[in-house]
Parts: sequence; structure tokens; C-alpha cells
Amino acid sequence: MSGSSAGSGKVVVNRAMSLDGFVAGPGDAMDWISDAVEPDVIAANAAATGAMLVGRRTYDVGARMEVERPGSTDYPFSGPLFLLTHRPPDPLDPAVTVLTGDIAQAVATARAATGGKNLEILGSDVAAQCLRRGLVDELLVYVLPVLLGDGVRFLPPGLPRTDLEPLSATRSGAVSVLRFRVRRTES
Repeated sequence: MSGSSAGSGKVVVNRAMSLDGFVAGPGDAMDWISDAVEPDVIAANAAATGAMLVGRRTYDVGARMEVERPGSTDYPFSGPLFLLTHRPPDPLDPAVTVLTGDIAQAVATARAATGGKNLEILGSDVAAQCLRRGLVDELLVYVLPVLLGDGVRFLPPGLPRTDLEPLSATRSGAVSVLRFRVRRTES
């Protein structure tokens, strides 16, 4: 099933990644990402995004970063945020909708709220679940010129092979911005 079959807009996994394949360093550190991508590139991607679906770990890391450095998680995005978890945070931010259960249903629910724009997927586990089920249309990867050596991998091990079609490769300062379409295989 293609993420696009449910309507307009795409399901896009959006990640910043170190050259050695990590999206967060040891202890979920993400300070290496700050201000790496030029604001106009971020603004353009945020404008194309109608809703976000995030996993609990990503949500918790973002909340911690915001407490430690207010404004560090600002993203010029104004759509709804959906949190996929079996452990809702307490207290829950009233601007966040908690979803549980099947990943396909969570994606369908979040896509219905995009207003025809893209659904952005954040979180390695949520992205892996979406890829396993054939729900992802594109991957947008910001490759930063840093080697972290350890941390949270772009995707967890154990995923089946997924072929990608390169759509674009650009630069934003020192960052390589890569966009891929997920190739659908006939079963």
C-alpha cells in the first residue's frame, strides 16, 4: 500500500543524520544538529507539512531539549502533532493527539489531518514500522558532516531491503540534503 493512495500529500520520513548513520548521539544527544540547515530550507519543508507523526522517544527527547535550551526545537510548522505511543506522557500537552495501536491506522488518522499536505514521520521506530508496512513515500535526509561513532541509528536493524529512487541531492551550507522515493515492489 502506498502512503499516497489515501489522498494527496506524501508520507515523508524526515531525519537529520551523521555521516556514520546516527540520528542522535549517545544519550540521545542532538546538539550536533542545531542550526546546521539553512532556515529557508527548513521553512520550505515545514510549509509542505500538514501534520507530524512522532514516536514517544523522539517526543521525549524534543521535550527535554526544549527545557534545556528554549527555542531549540522550534520548527515553523503549524499543523497537528500526533504521538504514537502506548505510554502517554503525564501531563499531556493539549496540542498533542495520542494514537495507539496499528501503525497503518495511525498513519491514516494523521494523514486525514494534513489538509492535503505531507505527513512527516519522526522517530526511528515509527519510521521503521511505516517502512515495513509500505506506508512511506519519501525519505528526506539531511546528512551532516560529523561522525558520532555511537547513538541512535537512522533505522533499527532487521528491516527488509527497501529500494529507493534518488529524487534530489542539494546542499544547504555544509549539509547534504538527499530526497528519495520509496520504490514499490509487486508482491
